[in-house]
Amino acid sequence: MLVGAALSFAAGVGLVRFPDLLSRLHTSTKPQILGLLLILVGLGLRLAPEPRVGILLLIALFQILTVPVAGHIAGRVTYRTGRARGDLIAIDELRERLNEDAPDSSRS
Repeated sequence: MLVGAALSFAAGVGLVRFPDLLSRLHTSTKPQILGLLLILVGLGLRLAPEPRVGILLLIALFQILTVPVAGHIAGRVTYRTGRARGDLIAIDELRERLNEDAPDSSRS
């Protein structure tokens, strides 16, 4: 539980310290979900013979499924609205992909 709390604390510090929104999204999803899972494992070990451990598994499953998707959607919205700092993006594969998908006006 202490390692999970330390990871959650590190995620909180990263939210305050990182310079742009995409970096903050990274720190709010990866260490936060791992910290929560470790805390849930600690609680599960503490409550082991009780049937409430199943609820902890449902919480973990829900978090594993929703947190990465929410982070991805928030990152896409950030990028598409122009709020991402381009000078901090080393490889911009999404720009190439969006340029390929754009309709060509010379065809009509």
